[in-house]
Amino acid sequence: MTSKVIYQGGLRTQATHLQSGNTIITDAPVDNKGKGEAFSPTDLVATAIASCMLTIMGIKADDMNVNIEGTTAEVEKIMGTEPRRIAQVNILISIPVTADDKTKNILEKAALTCPVDKSVSEAMIRDVKFTWA
Repeated sequence: MTSKVIYQGGLRTQATHLQSGNTIITDAPVDNKGKGEAFSPTDLVATAIASCMLTIMGIKADDMNVNIEGTTAEVEKIMGTEPRRIAQVNILISIPVTADDKTKNILEKAALTCPVDKSVSEAMIRDVKFTWA
């Protein structure tokens, strides 16, 4: 088992990662009858894509002895209707280091192999941009 999720009422859940005991609270977004006081489940999906991309970049960077610590990803999730779904995810990855074109290309391609992204609908639009110091 990976996690346990408990519905707490009021459109809120608490998810516990069983190995570590860490917890995440989710709320329904305000545009879907919620309070929007925490990540919504769809926020987590969009954010997980960016987190995964940074992790995969980090693995590859470590293999190449390149330090990308401090790299950030800004995430914008755009919802669609009929059916309600994540229609588009825009991600801006900012890497605060200088690198040659070969290194940039390798790390950017690594990010785009993220298994979370590969697990969501191909119909979802992705716009991923990279900026380097």
